[in-house]
Amino acid sequence: MISNQILQNTIEGLKSIARVDMCIVDVDGKEVASTADMSNCARGAVEFAASVADSQEIFGYQYFKIFDEQQLEYILVVGGNGEDIYMVGKMAAFQIQNLLVAYKERFDKDNFIKNLLLDNLLLVDIYSRSKKLHIQTDVPRVVLIVETGGGKDNNVLEMVRAYYGNNSKDFITAVDENNVIVVKELVESDVSREIEKTAGNLASYLQKESMKDCRIAYGTVVHEIKEVSRSYKEAKMALDVGRIFFEERNIVAYSELGIGRLIYQLPIPLCKMFIREIFDGKGPDEFDEETLTTIDKFFENSLNVSETSRQLFIHRNTLVYRLDKLQKSTGLDLRIFEDAITFKIALMVVKYMKYMETFEY
Repeated sequence: MISNQILQNTIEGLKSIARVDMCIVDVDGKEVASTADMSNCARGAVEFAASVADSQEIFGYQYFKIFDEQQLEYILVVGGNGEDIYMVGKMAAFQIQNLLVAYKERFDKDNFIKNLLLDNLLLVDIYSRSKKLHIQTDVPRVVLIVETGGGKDNNVLEMVRAYYGNNSKDFITAVDENNVIVVKELVESDVSREIEKTAGNLASYLQKESMKDCRIAYGTVVHEIKEVSRSYKEAKMALDVGRIFFEERNIVAYSELGIGRLIYQLPIPLCKMFIREIFDGKGPDEFDEETLTTIDKFFENSLNVSETSRQLFIHRNTLVYRLDKLQKSTGLDLRIFEDAITFKIALMVVKYMKYMETFEY
């Protein structure tokens, strides 16, 4: 629950204030943390653990019991005796006991959020555990997923937790070793602007920490805690679809996926059938670079021939010739809206198929 290193840091900090050596042992007498060699106190700790007293002086040392929900967890041994040493020991024991409570609550909340995201809780359990953990159930929230190429070795989880600090309203966790998940509580005013600002600030922070290849995706806003898992699934889809169709972006919103969201859910056999029927076996990715550049620029300018030719630095008639040539080879005239839509979808389908092939192998 709480690491030995945290206990070590705590008693070292207390020693620097009180100038008294301390040692923490478990109920079996095994040393957990210590500011000095106090191994000779272990036997006394075991005997003290079996007694009914909460504190006791044994052979010049003060012993204090530390409980976790009425269960004896640790024994604090403080060097020296006297009233001042007793008071220091009581204060140290109180501090460590509060640490146990705080870390237990943090662990319980983290465990609850993970199960909530993965749909592992019954509806009645969601609300009863939320109440027990003092988590508000009816506030707007959104789920953000942070992905970095370095994986868990870069300790991104701790970096994101450090960025959000001790904000008890937001939850930062991980359900696998590749992604960090942020469940962000929002204010009611302008939620869309708040999410964009949150994602942008987080991305900037990670980039400053040498996470140059980080990507952030987020779902839609939910207003009930039971719907948090839906926002998480949307964020996951946004992350995947963003890799395929929005590779130039490092922040992708589920609401901006458009038709890419539909294509992503198509089975591969259906995609192959579509390409075969539209292009008679020839894929749109087989065109030369000049043709593909022309097509991309034409779509970018909303099928405007004059503006496209201007940006490509070619004569209008040259562009018309390229479009006519494309029409002869595919049967699709990109100057007609329906044909342009078909071609655009075909390009996206091919991109999706290529991504899935790479993913499989």
